[in-house]
Amino acid sequence: MPSRWAFLARRLGFYLTAAWAAITLNFLLPRLMPGDPSVAIVDQLQRVSGRQLPPETLVSIQTLFGDPDANLGEQYVAYLGQLARFDLGTSISRFPTPVADLVAAGLPWTLMLVGTTTVLAFVIGTGLGVLTGWKAGGRFDAIVTPASTFISSVPYFWVALIALWVFAFELRWLPSSGGYDPDLEGPAFWLSALRYGILPAATIVFSAFGGWLLGMRNMTVTTVREDYVLLAQAKGLAPSRVVLRYAARNAMLPSFTGFALALGGVIGGALLTEIVFSYPGIGYLLYDSLTKRDYPVMQGVFLLIALTVLVANLIADSVYVFVDPRVREQG
Repeated sequence: MPSRWAFLARRLGFYLTAAWAAITLNFLLPRLMPGDPSVAIVDQLQRVSGRQLPPETLVSIQTLFGDPDANLGEQYVAYLGQLARFDLGTSISRFPTPVADLVAAGLPWTLMLVGTTTVLAFVIGTGLGVLTGWKAGGRFDAIVTPASTFISSVPYFWVALIALWVFAFELRWLPSSGGYDPDLEGPAFWLSALRYGILPAATIVFSAFGGWLLGMRNMTVTTVREDYVLLAQAKGLAPSRVVLRYAARNAMLPSFTGFALALGGVIGGALLTEIVFSYPGIGYLLYDSLTKRDYPVMQGVFLLIALTVLVANLIADSVYVFVDPRVREQG
């Protein structure tokens, strides 16, 4: 078996083990809590709904949060079967809506907003980082690098609040909260979603690109002094080719690892940004469940975030092994 496939097989085994550990911890934690969490959740659900829960809902809650009278091994098997059906239980604060439906409703909005803006911030920051690193000490570097350092030091929520005050309340150009206009349908609905997403998206890109820029600039400054870059310049190759194929390609490897980790965190959403703009994504769903002590939703979102981070890291390792032969040689 070629070394790269052996390396990938070992990494796949590692991530499958990590996923099993995350799922098992998610199963054990409610059962290690003092008292009986399932009884507390059933009582809360009956108090909120004002009626007795149907038998299938009781079974679902006891499978997720523990039944003190049942065998632990049997509970574990039933729990895995329930997860395989993507049954994450029933929301307390929005009874009788299943948790899976809430997650499915918020996931596309988070992927659209945070996924798109993460890629945009990476592309903009990395591109500017290559330019500033290649001409380090020049006028462009002297202006852009300090500015990006200042921008990256400003917290997300400060940028979001300033954008909200200027563009939503003072100028009234853009809506202040929400993700879409519920009264519209068809293309008009999607145009409204685009309009509602401008402020949160601009906030995330503006706050995040500086970090990518600084990292890429510093790596480019180091890489341009390497012998193979100097040799390429001495051979008379075009500057654009030296920058892109010799300097940027090698300087990008550490940034690529950070980008993969950032993609893994996309599902968690830009929590503070989604809270400030009341954007209907996973981050706002998690915040809402925390304020209302909706434990089934919290547990479902935490598990989804853990598994997404593992999948993103597996993809990063898989791509990394093809672009950097040193990785597979070191195993």
